[in-house]
Amino acid sequence: MLDFDQRGKVFITCKDRFASYLEKEVRELGFVPESVSRTGIELKASLEECMDLNLHLRTASQVLFEIKSFYLQDADDIYRKIKAIPWEEFLDVDGYFSVNSVVDNESINNPMFVNVRVKDAIVDRFREKTGRRPDSGSDFQGLVLQLYWKDRQASMYINTSGETIAKHGYRKIPGKAPMLEALAAATIYATEWNTRVPFVNPMCGSGTLAIEAALMATKRYPGLYRDHYSFQYILGYQQEAFLAKKRKLENKIMEVPEVKIIASDISLQAIAFAKENAIVAGVDHMIEFQVCDFAETEIPERPRGVVIFNPEYGQRLGESLELEETYKRMGDYMKQKCAGYRGYIFTGNMELAKKVGLKASRRIEFWNGTIDCRLLKYDLYAGKRE
Repeated sequence: MLDFDQRGKVFITCKDRFASYLEKEVRELGFVPESVSRTGIELKASLEECMDLNLHLRTASQVLFEIKSFYLQDADDIYRKIKAIPWEEFLDVDGYFSVNSVVDNESINNPMFVNVRVKDAIVDRFREKTGRRPDSGSDFQGLVLQLYWKDRQASMYINTSGETIAKHGYRKIPGKAPMLEALAAATIYATEWNTRVPFVNPMCGSGTLAIEAALMATKRYPGLYRDHYSFQYILGYQQEAFLAKKRKLENKIMEVPEVKIIASDISLQAIAFAKENAIVAGVDHMIEFQVCDFAETEIPERPRGVVIFNPEYGQRLGESLELEETYKRMGDYMKQKCAGYRGYIFTGNMELAKKVGLKASRRIEFWNGTIDCRLLKYDLYAGKRE
C-alpha cells in the first residue's frame, strides 16, 4: 500500500505549446517546477497533491506519478524489469488496470507489443505471489499505468488522471468542430484577460470560450464536473479525502455578478447547445447569449475588455473563398465597434487572416489537433494611433 503523503517525481503532460500556461497554473497552486518542456512540467509532489493537481488544472492532459526509472536496453528487457516492480503495493489483486506506452527505441516498431509485455509481467507477478490476477484491458478504466521509454532510459508511471483532464466534463453537447476545453483555457490565458472586464465572444459555437471564461472568473475548477480518476484505484486511496477536496472546490466559488460575458452566434441551435453546456457548468446566469450575426453583437462601451473570435479555418479551397468576406467583416467589426478593446482571432488559416485588414501586434502559436494555429492580437484604437 502506498503512502499518499510521500513525495516523488511527477510529470504533468499538456498539449504542445501549452506549457507556459500550465506553468502559470502550477505556480499559482504553490508548486515549483523543476523543469519545463514543450509538452509538460516536471515537479515533486505526493499522490495526495496529485489529486489536487487533477482537480484544479485547466490546461493539463495527465498527471503522472513516477513509480520507477530504469535502464532498458531493448524489447527483451521489458518483461524482467517490469515484473521486478512490487505491483501488489499499488494495485488490488481484484482490481482492474490498463497500460499505455510512449516508446522511442530502435528495437520497437509496435507500441502495442510493449503494452502486452508490461501487462504480462504484472499479471504473472500477481499469479506467482497470490495465485490470482487482476483484470486488464485497453480502456482507461481502473488503474492506468504509463511507460515512457526513449533510447535506453525508461520510466514507469501511474497515470493518476486516467482519461485526459483536458476535457473538463461539463460539455454534454459538443456542437460543430468544438474547441477542446484545455485549448480554450490556454487561449484565454494568452489574452491576459483579467476576469473583471467584459469578455465578448462572437461566433461562439457551443460556447466553450465563454464558459471557460466564466469558470475562471468565478474560480470554478474542472474537478467540480468529474468524479472518476485513476488515482481512486491506487492501494491507499481514501474516498473521504477525495470528497473533502471536492467540498473545498465548491467553497472556492466566487460569484461576480458585475462581470460581463457575451456570447453570440447566428445559429439558434448553436446558442441552444451553448446554453445547455453553460447550465451543466453552472454559469448560464453569467453569460449573456445573443442570437445574431456576429457584426450585430452588442459590446459594452466601458470598461473595455477582450473580444475574441474562433472562426472556421476553411480547410478546402471553396470554403476558403467563402470565408474571405467573413474575415474582412471581422476586421471591420473590431475596427468600428470595439475601439479600446483588445481583439483576438484564433485561426488555422493565415491566408484568410490577411483579409482581416488589421495588423496583428502579436501572433501566439497554438495547435488545434494537428492544425498549426495562431491567436492573433489586435490593439484596437479609437481614431488614429498616435
